[in-house]
Amino acid sequence: MPRPRTHDPDLVLDAAEALAVRSGPTAVTIRAVATATGVSNGALYHTFGSRAELLGRTWIRAAHRFLTLQAELVAAAGDGIDAVIAAAEAPAEFAARYPLSTQLFFRVRRSDLLGDDQPESVRTELDATQRTLIELMKTLAGRLWQRRDAHAVDTLTICLVDLPTAILLDRDRLANPVARQQLRAAVRAVLDIGPAPA
Repeated sequence: MPRPRTHDPDLVLDAAEALAVRSGPTAVTIRAVATATGVSNGALYHTFGSRAELLGRTWIRAAHRFLTLQAELVAAAGDGIDAVIAAAEAPAEFAARYPLSTQLFFRVRRSDLLGDDQPESVRTELDATQRTLIELMKTLAGRLWQRRDAHAVDTLTICLVDLPTAILLDRDRLANPVARQQLRAAVRAVLDIGPAPA
C-alpha cells in the first residue's frame, strides 16, 4: 500500500475505529494501524505517544461526534419536550451519519477499549465528555421544569440514556421507524410524570 503524502490523524483514527469494531479492542495495535494506513510506526508514536492514547483519542472522537450531533438536534428542535425527544433519538441519527463511530461508542465496552494507563490529557477529555452530557440534561431540565437538581437530571437520564439503550440499542433497532415511535412515546410518558419533588 502506498504511503500517504501527509499524515492525517483522522485516517489513523478511522483505522483504529474499524479494527476495534470489527475485531475487538485487542486488535488495535500500532503495527495493525500502521499496516492499515501506510503510516509508519514511528509517525504513529510521534502523534499519539502510545497505543493507550491512540485508543483514547479514537473513543474521544466518537464521543465528540455524538455529543456535537446531539446538541445540534436539540438546538434545531427548540425548547421543551421536542428537544428531549430529539436528544433521545440522537443514537439513530448518529448511526446514519457515523456507522463505525456508533458501533465503537455504543457497542464496544469502554472498559475494554480504555485501560488505566491513559495519559492525563486523555483522562481529562474523557471526563469532559461525561460532563457535557450531564450539562445538556441540566439545561433541558431547566427548560422543562425550571430546576436542575438530581431528581430532574435522573428523569432526563431515563429519557436520554435508559430508554434509547433499551428500545434502540440493546435490540439493534436503530434504523427501525416503529422503534423510534415507541421511543418518542416512552419519553413523552416519562416527561408527563416528571421528576420527583426536589
